Amino acid sequence: MESRRLTQRSMAFVLAGGRGSRLKELTDYRVKPAVYFGGKARIIDFALSNAMNSGIRKVAVATQYKAHSLIRHVQRGWNFFRAERNEFLDILPASQRMDENSWYRGTADAVTQNVDIVDSYDVDYVIILAGDHIYKMDYEVMLRQHVESGADVTIGCLSVPREEASAFGVMHVDETDRITSFLEKPADPPGIPGEPDKALASMGIYVFNWSLLRDLLVRDAEDPNSSHDFGNDLIPDLVKGGKAMAHRFDDSCVRDPGRPAYWKDVGTVDAFHQANIDLTNFDPDLNLWDTQWPIWTYSEGAPPAKFIHDEKDRRGVAISSMVSGGCVISGTEVRNSLLFTQVHTNSYAVLDHAVVLPYVTVNRSARLRRVVIDRAVTIPEGLVVGEDPDEDAKWFRVTERGVTLITQAMLDRRAEAQ
Repeated sequence: MESRRLTQRSMAFVLAGGRGSRLKELTDYRVKPAVYFGGKARIIDFALSNAMNSGIRKVAVATQYKAHSLIRHVQRGWNFFRAERNEFLDILPASQRMDENSWYRGTADAVTQNVDIVDSYDVDYVIILAGDHIYKMDYEVMLRQHVESGADVTIGCLSVPREEASAFGVMHVDETDRITSFLEKPADPPGIPGEPDKALASMGIYVFNWSLLRDLLVRDAEDPNSSHDFGNDLIPDLVKGGKAMAHRFDDSCVRDPGRPAYWKDVGTVDAFHQANIDLTNFDPDLNLWDTQWPIWTYSEGAPPAKFIHDEKDRRGVAISSMVSGGCVISGTEVRNSLLFTQVHTNSYAVLDHAVVLPYVTVNRSARLRRVVIDRAVTIPEGLVVGEDPDEDAKWFRVTERGVTLITQAMLDRRAEAQ
């Protein structure tokens, strides 16, 4: 009951304004948290579902870069919060609330510009969340640690191998997990006490008492030398002059017994492709079938997937794959692939290790291997991708690991040149 009361006195503030430029053309028309993932969901659904499943019913989503797709998704898929039950989900676009020239200047400023809205929620605790990571986490556990430790801020941390930690902000902690220093992408990351081969990397998840955070934000807004960012300004200052505690993700990760803690930043085309393809494994580390901790999302009213034709070289079949509702697999061989809603494929085509976003049409005799296909693309008849990297690179984006990203604009340029 104590933990339940904590979540009732808390709100989640989701930072969902960053483009995610490393995803290249996948974020030309949508912000990174609005990028599709897992056959039905969007990336932001994981942070929102974690809040919902943890018992948090007051949520704000701050948006900025090309937010229409994200806003439309949240309005359609997350419209079940009821104000009469003291539940809220507010979308907070950057709207020059402070003055006519200032959009959100940093992650902390996104909260500062909405202080009056957070005040109206009448909460004791605020959980700051990034809206662009894939994971399942019980925020109640982190809240409880924050309150029991008397921390000024509690920071969610991943245990990662030391040799990989240079890509993160790293926490140096003592034996009680109190943070003694915060190092941004250090060349020689400090080890964890008792685990010298591992380091604690920041997840970008912070728990604050709202009264303290409010004072910090007001002070930060008046500092002309601040970048108005949690990671660059507020957190380092609290580590030096306050009590900052690390919360280990391993303690609150929601997973099947015996499974490793799952957290992914699908911030590159390669990482995005691999994380989606991993879901087609026999026993994936991320369990999307878990009814005890579901990933909520907007679900279109699509009919079941359909597979048609049963002839030699013209057989509608999917092997070790995920195929969403509304798909029609007409005489196509699909292997180790993930198809989103309303993908239609035609005879003699082959999809192998393909991540195909919604409303794609694959025409006859196309052969597509190790690809990511953007939403609403029409693949022309006979297109071959994934067999000649040099030829692919003339028209499409080919990553370091040999994954090819295909968008409609790329196909149009190819058609004009030919």
